[in-house]
Amino acid sequence: MKILISNDDGYLATGINALTDALAEVADVVVVAPDRNRSAASSSLTLHTPLRVSEYAKNRYKVDGTPSDCVHLALTGFLDYEPDLVVSGINHGANLGDDVIYSGTVAAAMEGRFLGLPTMAVSLVGHDLKHFDAAARVASELVQKIERSSLAADIVLNVNVPDRPYDELNGIHATRLGFRHKSEQILKDRDPYGRPIYWVGPAGKGQDAGEGTDFHAVEHGGVAVTPLKVDLTRYEAVQGIADWLVQ
Repeated sequence: MKILISNDDGYLATGINALTDALAEVADVVVVAPDRNRSAASSSLTLHTPLRVSEYAKNRYKVDGTPSDCVHLALTGFLDYEPDLVVSGINHGANLGDDVIYSGTVAAAMEGRFLGLPTMAVSLVGHDLKHFDAAARVASELVQKIERSSLAADIVLNVNVPDRPYDELNGIHATRLGFRHKSEQILKDRDPYGRPIYWVGPAGKGQDAGEGTDFHAVEHGGVAVTPLKVDLTRYEAVQGIADWLVQ
């Protein structure tokens, strides 16, 4: 199996290097990742300036672009072969519920899906993160499961692993996305010259976080595996909108 690895925390991040080491034991891997932290870049592509690529080790490349740039570049001509799978991560922090809209980690996986490949995004949930090895082991196990029983190319697996030792994980669970309360208020401050500046406030706590959600699984020490789809159409509302338009 040939795997393309990317992330949004940058090529030097602990998470991507733990993931690369683990997956290199079970597959042929190539890394194409941002040259710096591009968290919350979502699915943005660089369209008006060229991208520059540097090889920092054999089959390891850094790109002065977004996570989606990295995957798009790799799959549309930079690599001289097509990988079997795209794996993004290990993200330094959660990608639960609404987070997937903003996440560069998930966006890298989504870009692989747009280009026809099965994909997986992996995140380690916590604050003072320590157990990247556990998340990497989970990712390796899921990759081997995909190799044994193929994953449909229209599915993006969003995997969230609690920051705890592998032996203390409470199983792996198929979940749905929950959603958060509204984000906290912006933080107002002033720069050294007295000019006003603003920081985006922290994400809200889980609101829809009951049993069956990714929030619930992680809160109880389990790995959450959530299948995502790209189609955002709310099909049950189409006829209602058609009726509304002719009123």
